[in-house]
Amino acid sequence: MTHIRQYQPDRYTIIGNHLAQHRDLSLTAIGVGTHILSLPEGASVDIRTLAARFPEGRDRIAFALRELEAHGYVERVRERTAEGRVITRTYAHNAPGVTGPSQGDEGREDAPSPVAAEPPRPQAPTTPAVEESSASGEHHATARALLVSLRRADDRLTLPERDVGRLASSVAAWFENGASAAAVRRTLTAGLPPDLTNPAGLLAHRLRELLPPPLPGDPETPPGPDREELRPPRPAPFQTCDGCERAFRGRDPGFCRDCRDCRGEPEARDPAAAA
Repeated sequence: MTHIRQYQPDRYTIIGNHLAQHRDLSLTAIGVGTHILSLPEGASVDIRTLAARFPEGRDRIAFALRELEAHGYVERVRERTAEGRVITRTYAHNAPGVTGPSQGDEGREDAPSPVAAEPPRPQAPTTPAVEESSASGEHHATARALLVSLRRADDRLTLPERDVGRLASSVAAWFENGASAAAVRRTLTAGLPPDLTNPAGLLAHRLRELLPPPLPGDPETPPGPDREELRPPRPAPFQTCDGCERAFRGRDPGFCRDCRDCRGEPEARDPAAAA
């Protein structure tokens, strides 16, 4: 192969070889990741939008996004807006696992043409400004405390303040659905991969995909007769016959059926009163 390169003063995107030549990503995932990194801030990158743009279809694009998310190139986080709505915000990482101040290349007139053989330089993810969760409910403080304490289970889960504030609303959603703190901690710390490079992305994925449904409330009273009327009647208690001193069931003290027959008394109205 022979490269024929032309200098492009504008409308170009620098893609690291760690993505373009990734050995564990499919070709579809590499293409989707390259396309996402080339989009401007605020662009829609949901499955429906990407499926309308490319012919691969929703299933292949959804699988590609899961691949990118598993390797840290895409991070989808549930956040609560100031109006109280829960939205999913997508963060695109051009260098997963690298922290530090972001370095934007947009608008540089002297940017050199990318060289395929040049190794990628450490560069922070160009993510949108973090939107601090505005949830101030009863679960928010507990959610923050749980996220901060995850480092006790695994020091790789030591999260910066930015990620704690961003993930707190997702943890609070678990509490609102009735999950206990032990259940949330077990879900977030169990089975961590040995090569964990993007803990915030992994936690966001688990919080979103494994969110349990809310606990069902008390069932409403069924229409029609009262519940007490639907229950079978309780049998009459045992009594001792005043005539023969045998035990029989009856609501009131008296005589058993045989003694009533002998005495010529009418049979009790309540069937449960019969011997």
